[in-house]
Amino acid sequence: MLKRISFMLFIAAGLQLLSGCSGCNQNQGSDDLKMPDSLANDAPLQLSEELIGDVVQNISSPVEMAALIKSTGVEFSQRILNNPDRVTDYNTSFKRALNLGVYSADLGYINMFDKSSIVINYLLAVKNMADGIKVGQFFDFTALKRLAQNSSNLDSLMEISVSSMNKMDSYLREQKRSNVSSLIVAGAWIEGLYIASNVVEQTHNRELTDRILEQKDIVDILLIILNNFSSDEKFANLAEKMSALKDAYLNVKITTEVGEPKSMEKDGMLIIVQDEISHIEASPETLQSIINEIKEIRKTIVE
Repeated sequence: MLKRISFMLFIAAGLQLLSGCSGCNQNQGSDDLKMPDSLANDAPLQLSEELIGDVVQNISSPVEMAALIKSTGVEFSQRILNNPDRVTDYNTSFKRALNLGVYSADLGYINMFDKSSIVINYLLAVKNMADGIKVGQFFDFTALKRLAQNSSNLDSLMEISVSSMNKMDSYLREQKRSNVSSLIVAGAWIEGLYIASNVVEQTHNRELTDRILEQKDIVDILLIILNNFSSDEKFANLAEKMSALKDAYLNVKITTEVGEPKSMEKDGMLIIVQDEISHIEASPETLQSIINEIKEIRKTIVE
C-alpha cells in the first residue's frame, strides 16, 4: 500500500464535487480520446485494479492538509489557480481530462479558504470539462451550486462524496477508458503540487515541504501509468516531462522508521495501527529543481 498523501486534501475537496448522480440522463456516447484497439488488447503492462486504486485512494485522501496550509498564514491567491475562462481553449479530450483534474484541485483549494464568491465559476469549469469527456453523469451541478452559494455549506461540499473520483475512475476503466482516468489523476496531482509549491515558496513551511518531497513514490507510479499509453504521442510527451520530474526527485532520500503500535476504536471495535515515521532529506537546490519541473508540467497542461 502506498503512503497516504496528506497534502492532497484539496484534490479530494474538489473531486468530491463529481458526486454520483444515478438519475442523470447525460449522454454517455463515445469520446474522441479512444483507447487504440492494439493498446486495449495488448498493453505493454496490464495495470492491476489494486495498483491504480492505490494511486487514486492516496491522492484523494482527506487528511490534515487544510489546517496545515492555513497554519502557514499564507493568504488565498486566485492568481495561482487556472482561469475558469480558459475552458473554451481546451477543445480536445486530452486537454479536457487533464484540466478536469486541475479545476477539481482548484475547487478544493477554494473550499479550504471558504471563497464562495468564486466557487460557482470553478464548478462550471469542472462541469464543462466533465461533459466534454462524457462523464457529466457524475456531476449534479444544480445541487452543488445550491450548496456552494452559501459559505456555511462548504464543509458539506467536502463531505458529500470523497469516493466520487473512485466511482468515476471505475466507470472509465469499465468502459476501457483508463487512459482518460489517468489524465484526470495526473492533472489533479500536478495542480495539487503546484498549489503546495507556491505556498512553500512563500512560507518555507517544513511540513508542507516534506509533503511535496514525499511524492517521490507517486511520480514513479504515475510515470509507469502514462508510459503504458505512450503509443499516443500526447501521452508520450507528457510522460517525457514527468520523467524529468522523476529525475528531479532522485536526490530525495526517504527512510521509514517503524513506530510504536497505537490502539484506536473503529465501528465499536478496538484495532491496532502500526505507526510509521518518515525521515526526508533533500537540499534546497533539489527542492527548487522539483518545484521548477512541477511548474513546467503544469504550464504544459493549462496552456
